[in-house]
This record gives sequence, structure tokens and C-alpha cells, in this order.
Amino acid sequence: MSDKWNGEEMADVSKQTIVITGANSGLGFETAFALAGKGAEIILAVRNPSKGEKAIDRIFSVYPNANIRVMQLDLSDLSSIRHFADSYKENYDSLSVLINNAGVMIPPYSKTKDGFELQIGINHLGHFALTGLLLPRILSTPKSRVVTLSSLAAINGFIDFENLNGENGYKPMKYYGQSKLANLLFARELQNKFNQHGASPVSVACHPGLSHTNLMSRGSGKPINRFVHYLSKTITQPASMGALPTLYAATEPSLTGGEYIGPDGKKSRKGFPKQDDIIDTLYNEETSKRLWDISETMTEVTYHFTKSATPK
Repeated sequence: MSDKWNGEEMADVSKQTIVITGANSGLGFETAFALAGKGAEIILAVRNPSKGEKAIDRIFSVYPNANIRVMQLDLSDLSSIRHFADSYKENYDSLSVLINNAGVMIPPYSKTKDGFELQIGINHLGHFALTGLLLPRILSTPKSRVVTLSSLAAINGFIDFENLNGENGYKPMKYYGQSKLANLLFARELQNKFNQHGASPVSVACHPGLSHTNLMSRGSGKPINRFVHYLSKTITQPASMGALPTLYAATEPSLTGGEYIGPDGKKSRKGFPKQDDIIDTLYNEETSKRLWDISETMTEVTYHFTKSATPK
């Protein structure tokens, strides 16, 4: 892969329909902006539709002919996820790329509407449910793929099956790392299941390195978080650079599935997209399968890897 892939050499996406979660700001917005500029049909799957419309206005100001719309999605609410998936399937016959981008980072202890610890609930379980519910459209679309964003925090992550929801002790950064490791494990395990069932879609994980975004905007709002948010401006790369691994993962034809794409700089903190082999160290088959089974139970979404099947 090129050491300086910057999106200009992106494969043709003009006939693709792409769903991006959390696309009204940060990495998601930069991803949507770049793909809309290349002619893809973009659905901004966002919690706040008014913020999504403002994001569309920003894109239209540069690309007035962009094909882009907003659909409401709250990843902290399984009923919202099901409503989004049903609405999407009613209006679209295909799904070229699903980009599982949205996330929350180091909030105080809280739970989703369905009783999940907020970070594992939004970052992993919400996207797990969404992907499973949209799977019929993914399976029926030629050369489709699922891109799931992880983080450098996954390196120190640990899936605490005995305290998955943090009810018996909670540390915000520990549970962020757990959720981002879960993202990575999900992406690789999804590809394994595609392979096992002879399905053609591709599942790729990626991470943005250290990129300046508003990811902590749903955090505690305490001074320490505001300080970290300020400090990040001095040590991170712009969101437009942080989005490059996502764009590469979503469009690069040479990817076969199961890869992990991140920046090529020192310790993968900044730079241009490259394959990050640390996924081979972080992936554990037993842990991944156990997490998958628990995720199906918690979300009540069962994956069926046939084109005609509809997940429960």
C-alpha cells in the first residue's frame, strides 16, 4: 500500500450507498464529506437530526450536487436501532458500505436505555445490533463491506465478562478500552463468519490514531476532560487525517477482510493509512466467540448469513 494514500486515489464510489453512524461531526463528518465529494449516496445515521442537517449544509456548500440525507439513529436505544434498520430496508434495496463510526468516550458511569454500560452499549452492542439488522442488505449487495472503528485504546483493552456492565466497579478509561477492543474483535469475527458461510462481504477494522475530535463531548464535562480536550489539540492530527484509515478501509479494493487499518507514523499515532498487524496479537478466538454469543443474547439480534434471511 502507498505510504502516502490521501484519498485522491480512492476507488470509484459513485454508485455506492453508504451508511455512516455519528456522521454529523468529527471523523464521521470528514468521512461523509470525502465520500460525498466522490459521488457516493450517503446516509448520515445520527442521534440528533438537526445537527445532521447542519452537517449536510456544510457538505452542500462545497458539493452542491451531493447525494446525502439524514436518518435518525440512537445507538443507546435498541428500539431506535430496529426502527432505523426497518426504515432503511423499506427504502433501500442495497447497502454498499456500513461504517460503524459513532462512539462515546470516558463518560461517568451511566447506562443505555436497555441497561448496558454506556460505552460497551453504544460503541459495541449498538453497532453489533445495527450490523445484524442490516445484514440482509449487506449480503445482497455485490462487493459490500462493513467498516468498524476501533482505537489505540484497544491495545490495553480487556473484555471483563464477569463485570461487562461495570456494575461491580467502573473506571471510565478501562471500559472505553473494553469497548474498543470489542469493536476490533467484532470486525475480525464478522469476517471469519463471512468466510465460514461463503459470504462475499468484507469486514475491516480501523483506527484513527490520535485525532482531534469532539468524541468526549458526551463525557463528564469536568475540568479534567476539558483539559484533556485542550491538550489533545497539541498532540493530535486533524480529523481529516484521522478519517483516512476509515476511507481506505471503506474503499480500497485490495482488502480481503479481517485487516486493521491505522496511521503509519510512530506508534500508529499519526500519518497515512497502513495495515496494522497488531490485530493478530489482540484477536483471540475464544474471547471473540464468547463476546459474539453474549452480544446476540444481550441485543436479541441473531445473525443469519443467507441473503434471504431476516435477523430476529
